[in-house]
This record gives sequence, C-alpha cells and structure tokens, in this order.
Amino acid sequence: MSGGHGHVDGSNKKIALLVAILAALLAVSEMGGKSSQTNSLASHIDASNLWSFFQSKTIRQTTLRTAADEVEATYKDGPAPMPPALKAQADRWRQTAQRYDTEPETGEGRKELAARAKIKEEHRDRSLSAYHMFEYGSACFQLGIVLAGAAALTSVIWLTFLSVGLGVVGFAFTVLAFVAPTLIHL
Repeated sequence: MSGGHGHVDGSNKKIALLVAILAALLAVSEMGGKSSQTNSLASHIDASNLWSFFQSKTIRQTTLRTAADEVEATYKDGPAPMPPALKAQADRWRQTAQRYDTEPETGEGRKELAARAKIKEEHRDRSLSAYHMFEYGSACFQLGIVLAGAAALTSVIWLTFLSVGLGVVGFAFTVLAFVAPTLIHL
C-alpha cells in the first residue's frame, strides 16, 4: 500500500512543482502586464498633452494671422495708408504665426509637437499590445494552475498535460509581450 502512496505522493510532488512554476511565471506575467498598462497610460497622457499644446499653437497661429489680415483689410482700400507702426505689428504677427508652425530649436512648433505626439501614440499602442499579451499569458497560467490542482485531486493524467500545455502557451504569450508585442493581434 505504501508503494501506491509513494507513486501518488511523487506524482503530487511533481504537480506541486508544476503549480509553483506556473505561479512564478504568473507573477512575472502580472508584473509585466501592470508595467505595460502603466506605460500605456503615461504615454497616452503625454500624447494628449502634446496634442493639446499643438491645438493651442494652432489657435494662437490662427488668431495672429486673422489679426494681421484684419489690419491689412482695414487699410487696403481706405483713403489713408496703413501707419508704419501698424504695418510693422502686422508683419511681426505673421512672423510669429509662421514660427508657431515649426520651431526646431525648441521642439515646440506645430510640426515638432505633432511628431512627438505620434511617437507617444506609438509607445502607447505598443505598451497596450504588450499588456494584452501579458493578460493572455496570465490567463493561461491561471487556468494551468487550476487544472494542475484538479489533476492532483483526481489523479487524471491528461489534466496535467493540459496544464503543462497551457503553461507553455502562457509562456509564449509572456515572451511575446516582452520582445514582440505587436507581432500578433488577437
């Protein structure tokens, strides 16, 4: 009778080891998922802020151009010529409006802001893809742990194989999340 118990005890020890490995991998996958989720949110906030800055530059640019157009239109067909000081002001408004379009030295022109925002959006999307891969991996590890527990209780060997298979799939998702999160889309 102890021989039978030794086999069951040995089998349960192996299943316990399987559960421990799956739980450790689950912890790694959950940590990666939380980190990716945080990075995704931070990149989304950064992209939103950059697009808001872009919009404010656009509004200021439009306001300056409109002011310059209005001043010039006021004196275009009028009896009096435009005063030189007003002409100089309209020219400064146009120069400032042009500068708002691109400012390579500060990186705060509309073109530079749009480029920076798009990079943040790419980071957000990559992090979000990684987060989803980690979530799939975590689900596989959790299911593998449940099936391993069921295998230990019932001594049904195919549950153990299914548990190992889910662990392998979970590991693949977790590795993908780290190295190539956008490789597949589910």
